[in-house]
Amino acid sequence: MRVALLFDGVSASATAPDLLILDTVAAIETSLADDGHEVQRIPVIADARWMERVRRGRFDLVFNLCEGIDGVATCESAVVGALELFGVPFTGSSSWTTSLCLRKHAVNALLHEAGLPIPPFAVARPGHRMPKVGFPCICKPAAEDASLGVEQRSIVRTRQQLADRLGAMHEIWREVLVQRYVDGREMNVGIVGDTVLPIAEIDFAGFPRGLWKIVTYRSKWDSGCDEDLGAVPRCPAPIDEALAERISAVAREAWQLVGGEGYGRVDLRIDREGRPWVLEVNANPDLSADAGLARMARVAGLEYPALIRLICDHALSRPSASHEARWARMQELSGATIDQGEEQAARRAARQ
Repeated sequence: MRVALLFDGVSASATAPDLLILDTVAAIETSLADDGHEVQRIPVIADARWMERVRRGRFDLVFNLCEGIDGVATCESAVVGALELFGVPFTGSSSWTTSLCLRKHAVNALLHEAGLPIPPFAVARPGHRMPKVGFPCICKPAAEDASLGVEQRSIVRTRQQLADRLGAMHEIWREVLVQRYVDGREMNVGIVGDTVLPIAEIDFAGFPRGLWKIVTYRSKWDSGCDEDLGAVPRCPAPIDEALAERISAVAREAWQLVGGEGYGRVDLRIDREGRPWVLEVNANPDLSADAGLARMARVAGLEYPALIRLICDHALSRPSASHEARWARMQELSGATIDQGEEQAARRAARQ
């Protein structure tokens, strides 16, 4: 099988390259090659050359690791949209799901409307009234990932602190999610295909005293810092079976509601009364060999190569009707009966 391996080429080839991207690319490339597949790396940059390589490559599958272009997360769904346009099978979720999950307030609204437990939230925009969600609350960019913009000062206790934090964040981000802070245990639920993996917990027992127990940008990316060493992932999480079932059920429903496919992760908090609250749905979590999803998969008995294989198998099993067949079926479901010539004319008219 010919596999194209897509990744953020700008970040990977920068003067100070993102080594995590390169390490993950190498690990997945090795897993695929060991299974006998022909793998071609295709770095994604902000021009059309990568798209032309995919279009002409006659690939059987695209393994998409691109979480943005040059670190810009909003470009993530555009990459997936191009793959959908080409009609090539690809790993991960659709462009609609990746775009939705990037907009935290939109996901929150969808899940809340469906009756899932979401902490009170609102979006703060420059020039608008400050939201009222209760204190303490946490401020996060509404459309970023990787904990960008999240630090200890993100949690505020008073309206003055909230005003100061929003003023600083609005210098960079127009939309800021303001959400009631849930004091409790943090859980991660990995999903591959239709399978919920063993639940992991972020253990904050070793966190420095006086700091909010949250996963900040420093704790994720400043290896060896106090917040990194104090936030330790544990899998499986030390919780009873009843709580594990409640968490898994909430996570599965959240994943289905956003249209998640392939693999993903749902992050939750468990309050002091044992109630789960959804914090985020991640449609494109870190796939490095030592990251959370791979860790949860190992506990489930899936070593890294098997995890990569399963993700590929799921991508290849999805229906992939041609654009022509899809259009014909839509016409049929619209009550139309037209011959091929009329169909082509109708399709041309629909594009105008």
